Amino acid sequence: METDTTPIIPPLILSMRGITKRYPGVVALADVSLDLHHGQVLAVMGENGAGKSTLMKILSGAAAPDQGVIALDGKPTVLHSITYARKRGIALVHQELMLAGNLDIAGNIFLGAEPRRWGFIDRRTMHRESRELLDRVGLQISTRRTAKLLTAGQMQLVEIARVLSHDARIVILDEPTSSLSHSESEQLFRIIEQLKSRGISVIYISHRMEEVQRLADSVMVLRDGRNVGSMDRASATREKIVSMMVGRELNNWFPPPRRFSSDKVIFQSQDIRVVGTKKPVSFDVMEGEILGFAGLVGAGRTELVETIFGITPPISGHARLGESQFCPATPRDAIRRGIYLTPEDRKRNGLVLGMSVAKNISLPDVGSYRPRWLLRRRFEEKVATRQIERLNIKTPSARQIVGMLSGGTQQKVVLGKWLAMRPKLLLLDEPTRGVDVGAKAEIYRQIRELADAGITIILVSSEMEEILGMSDRVVIMRDRAIVGIFPRDKVTQEIIATKMIGE
Repeated sequence: METDTTPIIPPLILSMRGITKRYPGVVALADVSLDLHHGQVLAVMGENGAGKSTLMKILSGAAAPDQGVIALDGKPTVLHSITYARKRGIALVHQELMLAGNLDIAGNIFLGAEPRRWGFIDRRTMHRESRELLDRVGLQISTRRTAKLLTAGQMQLVEIARVLSHDARIVILDEPTSSLSHSESEQLFRIIEQLKSRGISVIYISHRMEEVQRLADSVMVLRDGRNVGSMDRASATREKIVSMMVGRELNNWFPPPRRFSSDKVIFQSQDIRVVGTKKPVSFDVMEGEILGFAGLVGAGRTELVETIFGITPPISGHARLGESQFCPATPRDAIRRGIYLTPEDRKRNGLVLGMSVAKNISLPDVGSYRPRWLLRRRFEEKVATRQIERLNIKTPSARQIVGMLSGGTQQKVVLGKWLAMRPKLLLLDEPTRGVDVGAKAEIYRQIRELADAGITIILVSSEMEEILGMSDRVVIMRDRAIVGIFPRDKVTQEIIATKMIGE
């Protein structure tokens, strides 16, 4: 008697059919369908602007579809609000952190659902249950700490703890590891496995191929607002996913190594100590060189580039820009000297979300647009259009409000505003965070072209593949100190990992 080896497919918990969503001038989703089974991890992938965020907004109750049907456990339902979707067991962890900065951790976890006793908020219970939730996500800090004092990685784990407090049946994770260290990411992966074992389903949105191939039971790909295919984990090769996402092969992921050759030192750090450091930091970077900085979250890379940009003054030491002493008191001083920073947190520090693409691009150099106190809007839009075309920024027009664009598209706007000027030293802090594979390839090409034109670049990235693929030399930091500097052909992933965590 033959044994049936056909794998048992868990029942459907969610079905979305024919989902269509239009915004003025844009069809965000066109006839998209999705199936999610109990205890399954479904990865949703696609370029920025492909419709992933819109689809998740509809599923979480934040937006209503123009057409289509959503069914939970086989029963059609209308998710008319975030609160209603949450009551039906659907919870979304946003890529962009949504904590209330003036509340403590416990207050954020139970915001709107505080436990009560005799009509008053039961803070003892709230902090006790928050402690249990933080232990589940591996975050060993006080539940009374104010959210604004947390790092980006800690905020992300608090967001996940908040979702766990709602007893969700469907958990949507939007780029959940973009702000996490390696150890925090590993903890998240363990949490996802625990959720699966309890029959909870996960929709996982990420641009990181290694995470998708490790976690996902199946992969769904969106392109230009349409579902272009689904596959199981065994079929989800990197090449196939990329081809479906961008509609073409990306044979040259990283551009060729450095072609511009110069021994001229553009920037030199001489025993600089930044806030929180114990040891001084010394390095130099050549004209047209891409100097990559690798390290774990908290290694001090962001603090270093912020000091170079004039956000925080150094405790001691000094620097040289070309032949001159350099110590900017403010970012404006750095900008005047041709030093520009694309910050790690684009929404908080890199953009004015309520302004248009054109205004954001013109903002750093707005003085050159103001003859006789009148802003030359036609010239402003012409410059912005040039950057839109250069970086393939997906926007209906230069007048589009930046806050309405996808996260990766916003990142391109941040880069475009500096490229519209003439950088001497470009500081790129996580320049491809939350950016899709096609956009990454375009940004990599732009970075290399800038370096080949003689522009000096300091690149901070948490993606080891990016550091190895783009850097001419690699600086490794640990505990806010430099622990190694290696040329491109003398460094490997193993060397970087060993130096980052300690030999």
